[in-house]
Amino acid sequence: MIFNSLTFVVFLAIVLAVWSMPLGWTPKKVFLLLASYLFYAAWNPPFVILLWISTVVDWWAAQAMVKSDRPATRRGWMIASVVVNLGMLGFFKYGQFLLDNFVVLAASAGVEYRPPEWNIILPVGISFYTFATLSYTLDVYLRRAKPAKNFLDYALFVTFFPHLVAGPIMRPTELVPQFAEPKRATRSMLLFGLALVILGLFQKVVLADGFLGPVVEKVYDARSGVPLMLDAWVATLAFSGQIFCDFAGYSTTAIGVALCLGFAMPDNFRFPYAAIGFSDFWRRWHITLSSWLRDYLYIPLGGNRHGPLRTYAALMGTMLLGGLWHGAAWTFVAWGGLHGLYLSVERWLRGRYAGVTLGRGSLVALGLLTFVLVNLTWVFFRAKDFTVAATMLQSMAGLAAKPIPMIAALPMIYAMVIVGGIVATHWWMRDKTLEIAVERTPAWLVGALLSIMAIAIVAEQGAGSAFIYFQF
Repeated sequence: MIFNSLTFVVFLAIVLAVWSMPLGWTPKKVFLLLASYLFYAAWNPPFVILLWISTVVDWWAAQAMVKSDRPATRRGWMIASVVVNLGMLGFFKYGQFLLDNFVVLAASAGVEYRPPEWNIILPVGISFYTFATLSYTLDVYLRRAKPAKNFLDYALFVTFFPHLVAGPIMRPTELVPQFAEPKRATRSMLLFGLALVILGLFQKVVLADGFLGPVVEKVYDARSGVPLMLDAWVATLAFSGQIFCDFAGYSTTAIGVALCLGFAMPDNFRFPYAAIGFSDFWRRWHITLSSWLRDYLYIPLGGNRHGPLRTYAALMGTMLLGGLWHGAAWTFVAWGGLHGLYLSVERWLRGRYAGVTLGRGSLVALGLLTFVLVNLTWVFFRAKDFTVAATMLQSMAGLAAKPIPMIAALPMIYAMVIVGGIVATHWWMRDKTLEIAVERTPAWLVGALLSIMAIAIVAEQGAGSAFIYFQF
């Protein structure tokens, strides 16, 4: 079940109706748990079993760690949790990738190996709920958090449907305590939550799917020909807008749905295309993932505590693994590697020019440079393979032989206006929050904008395309 579908609208209406009934808190939580399982099962029912396995294993592992004072026993349960969770993630997500690379290595050694066809389906959202459950057992093991008081609250944390399949990646300390006492949205929470749902769906259905997606596909999925320099840049910029609107649209909708039920979830995006530098970018883009990578990869790898070389290695290792988390392909590893390189160079420059104060013009120029360099990484994120990525970069540099136009004038104009509007909005909102912006805007104008967005969503009537991050 996806947010941008009529099925979900009906599902949400039923959930909100039952949630508003005068039932006990435990029956409400049981209902929400069952509704979350139904939400996930609507995609592929058998994979609910994987959710059960993760939930049960991590619950018992955490309970065992709390009951034991022996370091070896605690470590054993922690390792068991990591092995089960990463084992399932590795099998379903990286099995084909590992098998393909083994075949290539065997061929390079002169061994011809033809494996049976890999027909394993990737469970939707497995990367997201695996990281969420891992954070639970790791935090209990590191004594940074106490385990949930009861199994129902923990199971609901894992399966809570707004964040289940594409984040935000919740920590147990952020959500489990909210299940302790009865929750019901106030009128203002309900209105703001519904407004976020409309905004999120507008970003996804109208902007990402309606205007930007077709422009991107026209170039990146072209079966023949090399794009003009202009077309290559427009398609890449359009993808930067598409992936933001698609993923931020999901996160915004998820946060809005949770708010309608009375629960708070953390922001996942904070106007990233106004970032000045790459550390700033990762404080604004997919915030819950970047903080997870920082706490559970970068810091354990040494962080910035063991000298510059170790810091650069930790940055690169974290971003390479972060790239691989996004997809089982070397193009994603290259995308992560570029960000690791950017972060390392930025860190060196900050140390080299510490104490230098930059003017506003210089900061804006650095922000635009950041945006351009981020777009170069998006080429590897979007391209199906390195051949497509190389062709795109060659065209963007103006070095392609016999390029041809691929994007019609009107779609190109629409795409550039939308991307320009996104970037301008991010700079305008750079140091603000959406809540503050809404408070400072006349109510009639907010209502008019939301009405226009709602009408556009209905008018677009898209094919219900899945969110991009569902494949991760």
